[in-house]
Amino acid sequence: MSLLCAESPHLLNHLESAGIKLLWHPSLSEASSSECLLLMESIIRGATPLDILCLEGSVIQGPDGSGLFHRMAGSDRPMRDWIRGLSQVAAHVVAIGSCAAFGGITAGGGNPAEACGLQYHGEEPGGLLGEKFRDSRQLPVINIAGCPTHPNWVLETLMQLAHDELGIHDLDDLHRPRNYTDYLVHHGCPRNEYYEYKASAEKPSDLGCLMEHLGCIGTQAQADCNLRLWNGEGSCLRGGYACINCTAPDFEEPGHPFLQTPKIAGIPIGLPADMPKAWFVALASLAKAATPDRLKKNAVSSTIKISPAKGKPSS
Repeated sequence: MSLLCAESPHLLNHLESAGIKLLWHPSLSEASSSECLLLMESIIRGATPLDILCLEGSVIQGPDGSGLFHRMAGSDRPMRDWIRGLSQVAAHVVAIGSCAAFGGITAGGGNPAEACGLQYHGEEPGGLLGEKFRDSRQLPVINIAGCPTHPNWVLETLMQLAHDELGIHDLDDLHRPRNYTDYLVHHGCPRNEYYEYKASAEKPSDLGCLMEHLGCIGTQAQADCNLRLWNGEGSCLRGGYACINCTAPDFEEPGHPFLQTPKIAGIPIGLPADMPKAWFVALASLAKAATPDRLKKNAVSSTIKISPAKGKPSS
């Protein structure tokens, strides 16, 4: 559904401009279930070429490794067997979303479905296809992780593959495209001034920084959500919701409530990965001492109380 929101150009124009022919898509294709099965059988036996296999959703291996919890409609075969067969003949394999990449939400809790990603199970390599899987160009599964993914993360990756311009150096250590994971969600966050002065929100409707009390880990999350806005204008933080690092493995099991910042001796655990805790304590103390009155009051309000222009109450 996120991919269908692609714009400038929209999805179908984008694919056409890249020379990508859509063989089948669950929301766009008119083919019946029996026609879809015939298409997949044709691909597996080599009669129909498949350049890019895209999977959304985790792979269901249960119960007891049989895969029978999730069968392909119209067939008696587990979906995971179809996925494995298609992966072996596809030129490239792309996991779209954190579920397909790492197991995601479906693998949370006790994981009774035995869900996993295509080439990862959480942080551990493996998954359905195994750690050593490589496609025809010696690339691993490309993990466009996110819950959900930004449509342009998907389209940019597909265009790079279509033009043979994506190599192993374009993927990070979790095989995610670096075109979005070379950035942090913190970059471009509209609450950055509050973060700099440690002027923190105390409840979800407040305008202040969400890191100190409300669970935001945008300083660690690798994605460009606040630089490449959703639907032209939105992001989780712009909507008032803390970043939960949905592009990372095991984000669904943080070990604490999403909107709560775990602390030790009053120091948030979720600090930027490259910031020593001692420095944070020193900088936070200085920043709080220097916080303008405007930010102190606006941080714990749902609307701007004091204008930044003159430091006076807004009319």
